[in-house]
Parts: sequence; C-alpha cells; structure tokens
Amino acid sequence: MRIMSKAALAAALLVAPISAYAQSGAATGAATGAVTGAVVGGPVGAAAGAVVGGVAGGIADADRPRFREYVTREKRPSYAYREQLRVGARLPDTGVTYYDVPSDYKVSKYKYTVVNERPVLVDPGNHTIVEVIE
Repeated sequence: MRIMSKAALAAALLVAPISAYAQSGAATGAATGAVTGAVVGGPVGAAAGAVVGGVAGGIADADRPRFREYVTREKRPSYAYREQLRVGARLPDTGVTYYDVPSDYKVSKYKYTVVNERPVLVDPGNHTIVEVIE
C-alpha cells in the first residue's frame, strides 16, 4: 500500500506542470486521468488514466477560439440543460439538435451542439458530452 501511495504522488508531481499550464481540453483531461489512474492503479493506472482522460479526436486547443467563433456565426439555438454541464453528462435523446463539425477541425467522430450558450462536442451514438469548448 505504501508503494502505491508513493507511485501516486510521483505521478501527480509529474503531471502537475502539465495541468498548471493547460487551460482546458485534452491536456487537462490527460493530466486529471493520469492522477486518478495513479491513485487507483499505481504507475500502470497513471498511464491508462492519461489516455482515457484525454479526448481522442476533439477540437485542438489552438482551434478552440476559431471554433467558438464559427458556432457563434452559425447562430445555433442553445439547449437549456438543468444539470451540471460537464464532460460525461448525457443529454436527452430528444429535443437537442446535433450538427456536423466542419472538416477543417478534423473531428469526424463527434457532432456539436450548443448547451447553456456553450458549444459542446457530443458522441452522437449515446448523446454523451465529450468536450465542453471553453
């Protein structure tokens, strides 16, 4: 048990610089996932958590401002969501309209919508939010 605690601390110290400089997105998700994985599964858990925590195929951090501008220009209606807007939240099966992400963002796996005036990427298969565009 003591070895696993030391491994978790080491993993946290390794990813702290990443999370300190990352404002949002896959880097933050990867850092959070790595720390959580380390606490649960030690060094192997840290590596797995980093992979799971990052959004594969999401909007690149550098493209986020441009994507927000695109969504604003499109004037899509905003869906009012009463729950906490977060990655992993599941949107209702009806009442939400999903839109294709333009090809220049290189996101073909997900759709986007606007929830509480914020653009989000959603897995269209299960209506789960995979990325909130800040």
